Amino acid sequence: MSSSASSHQVFVLMGVSGSGKSAVANAVANQLNAAFLDGDFLHPRANIEKMSAGHALDDSDRQPWLQAINDAAFAMQRTNQVSVIVCSSLKKSYRDTLRHGNPNLSFIYLHGDFDTIESRLHARKGHFFKPQMLVTQFATLEEPGRDERDVRVVDINQPLDQVVAATLETISSVTDKSRTL
Repeated sequence: MSSSASSHQVFVLMGVSGSGKSAVANAVANQLNAAFLDGDFLHPRANIEKMSAGHALDDSDRQPWLQAINDAAFAMQRTNQVSVIVCSSLKKSYRDTLRHGNPNLSFIYLHGDFDTIESRLHARKGHFFKPQMLVTQFATLEEPGRDERDVRVVDINQPLDQVVAATLETISSVTDKSRTL
């Protein structure tokens, strides 16, 4: 297994449910031929059952999930030039858990307003997230501050193809910068 090269980058697409993380990440990973992981697949069964019943997760519920994503990011950055992970990463402490031991990890915050995201959630089919939990997600969200220099923001209040293009540009700016270091 190769060591973590500075040119190997992991991008966590973050934001509240309904912000388009999975759709954007799938499109980006396909266009870049990048490794892809939907962090929701690493939720323990108890978390999925709790969310399916309409209950919000607490920090103790999230800790094993975040650690599993941290471990996955570590493995991905060692073996892939570009990797994309979907994870809500709503609090700074969650982002800090994901950063720990992963020097080549950056976040792309898919930012949108409540009304836009609520309308998207109402249109969703076959996902365990309940739209009424959006209020809880926005209450939990700690928007990244200037001290989080590894977070880039992409505005989702535009068509999906434009969000994908903006995300690809963001990834390119990070990977181009890492190559020149």
